Amino acid sequence: MQGKKQFSEKLFTSFQLSARVPEDNFYRRLREILDLRWLYKRTKKYYGTEGQQGIDPVVFFKMILIGYLENLASDRRIITTVSMRLDMLYFIGYDIDDLLPWHSTLSRTRQLYGQEVFKELFREILKQCIDKGMVAGRRQAIDSAFVKANASMDSLKRKEVLEDGDIYTASLKEEDDEVAGKRPPGNDTHHSTTDADARMSKKPGKPTQLNYLAQVSVDTATHVITNIEAHLADKRDSECLKEVVDGTVENLQPPGLIIEEVVADTNYSSGEALQYLEDNHITGYIPNIGTYKAKREGFNYDGENDCYICSKGAQLKYIRTYVSIDGYHKKEYRSSSKDCSQCPLRKKCIGKSQIKRITETVDKPLYDRMHERMQTNKGRRMLKLRQSTAEPVLGTLINFLGMRRVNTRGIELAGKCLLMAATAYNLKKLLKFQSPKLNVIVKMMEKIKENLQVTTFLMLLLLKGNYNLNKKLVVQN
Repeated sequence: MQGKKQFSEKLFTSFQLSARVPEDNFYRRLREILDLRWLYKRTKKYYGTEGQQGIDPVVFFKMILIGYLENLASDRRIITTVSMRLDMLYFIGYDIDDLLPWHSTLSRTRQLYGQEVFKELFREILKQCIDKGMVAGRRQAIDSAFVKANASMDSLKRKEVLEDGDIYTASLKEEDDEVAGKRPPGNDTHHSTTDADARMSKKPGKPTQLNYLAQVSVDTATHVITNIEAHLADKRDSECLKEVVDGTVENLQPPGLIIEEVVADTNYSSGEALQYLEDNHITGYIPNIGTYKAKREGFNYDGENDCYICSKGAQLKYIRTYVSIDGYHKKEYRSSSKDCSQCPLRKKCIGKSQIKRITETVDKPLYDRMHERMQTNKGRRMLKLRQSTAEPVLGTLINFLGMRRVNTRGIELAGKCLLMAATAYNLKKLLKFQSPKLNVIVKMMEKIKENLQVTTFLMLLLLKGNYNLNKKLVVQN
């Protein structure tokens, strides 16, 4: 017989939310491991003693986490989604007839709390990961990605012209070049009126956008995020390395973990970055920049006399140290015009010039040591390890955990967004993780169970055979 459901809303009903959420539900399990009651004391200083009550800080952070776990791009969508999900209501401690906060309350509370509260929450979850044995701390993979700012290119406006006459004249010329299409707007000439901290940047093959730069440090043991920071998008990765490593050391120091190795890509290579790692006794695995040359063809370097010697025996002596246009300190070596004038290799070596000139960075010894390290088998393994560690983590954050774009304005709020995305990522890792010892025990139990099942089956067959044999003997007798 065909069934037909008739719907009519009840005036009164007996309903218990906890009974409707399965035991293996993600948010039910997350509620069991996530104790945020410490937030009441930590956020008390942000409130007065009079006026209306604000949103519960525990509820606020749980709802923000839901936004990143569900890849929701706005506070409005967070409220809408939570209102329709029983497991999310149970997670934040609301019943089905409780009125949820207004979406603007989430925005205002995010601005109210200092970044240190968000960082403390990140460290609390990181500590749980460490306590479970998920973080070794010894080796960190560092990488970066652009995160779209909450501002469009249409918000760009030319910066105020300074009073200096020469600068004013130069700025007028730049403006004429822009009108003529010779020079596009840049961070040195324009700024966003919507978000003053957003900077123009782009990936190869993609249009220029206003972005922030996310710097992430990932432990290579089980790919747990150990640090995440928001930087201005016009900074080079090498300029951010010191801050990223310092922040990672600060996060891992309380549990007693020590960083020994750092793995990063070529963008993090610079004299200052390599010197910082050596000064802090950290072994770096960072491929040198493309302009680096281990050897110069036809020339040998004499470290004792600080000079180059060509294949014909002529010396190129040290002349000076200067700062290049791109801001790098370089050393210049020159030959004597007398040595080059009669050289048979002159045309091939210097052409129409009178002397041979070689320039090297003052940090060449640092690059040489890194080059030797990267040529080893371990160096090549570290390069592949970085690609399989940091890059997938960034891809997950951007594509599935709401880090493609920040819905706030200002670098401080952007930092809060990145911290919450990383916290959501670590929470998912925490729920999925099983220690290697526990995995061994589970496999042993499964093997024992399988053996018991086989033994029981064989015993049943044996008993059945004996029964049939006895029955046959009785019939024969």
